[in-house]
Amino acid sequence: MAIATTPVTLKIQRFNPDTDKEPYWREYTIQAKPGMTVLEALFEVLNKYDGTLSFRFCCRGAICGACSMMIGGKIRLACETQVSAIKKRPLMISPMPHKKVIKDLVVDMDPFFEQMRSIKPYLVAKEPFPEKEIYQSEKDRAKLTEPIDCILCGSCSSACTVAWWDPNYIGPASLTKAYRFVVDSRDTIRDERLDMVDSEDGVWRCHTIFNCVDVCPKKINQTDAIQYLKRQLVKRKIGLL
Repeated sequence: MAIATTPVTLKIQRFNPDTDKEPYWREYTIQAKPGMTVLEALFEVLNKYDGTLSFRFCCRGAICGACSMMIGGKIRLACETQVSAIKKRPLMISPMPHKKVIKDLVVDMDPFFEQMRSIKPYLVAKEPFPEKEIYQSEKDRAKLTEPIDCILCGSCSSACTVAWWDPNYIGPASLTKAYRFVVDSRDTIRDERLDMVDSEDGVWRCHTIFNCVDVCPKKINQTDAIQYLKRQLVKRKIGLL
């Protein structure tokens, strides 16, 4: 028995900086199957209509964050967003905003990862290291449950209005990563990490607009994490830490 399909028009922003002066839109009509994701729809375009279309993907399971893009007016992961979930037609698809476009839906993520590296995104444990794992209580481990879900998709930084005009802003993803280690009972450089984010381009640049929270595919509250860091810095400055 044949699977019923529905014609859906995708309006995709195209841009090749080597040949195009500015971005433009191109429409493709595909036959959407029930449960089809936007990523599958893009492959339909790539395989049947236009082999020059460029986009990123990897895990297809909302784990790697590679396929983050603007879908139906909001930043989402193409691999977990179903075509049927976006009611407005044509279905508009464009690259993450406020990032340099490499080609079509592929953006330059180098600045994002440079910001991430600036806060030492790794555990610095006390030496000598134990032969087995470093003990952590259930209560201390619970503090990490939310921030460790970050998949480095860059959606939050793309949606952050502060990051749009301040390229030196560390950004919500990096600040949340700093928070993840500040609250980790096993880490030994808590004060150093607080120093890293204690600047006009660090936590004090956040305007608590919550755009980052709105677009996060893992429902992480970056704004809450940033406010925690602010409170810790204030407490330290007045001698309460």
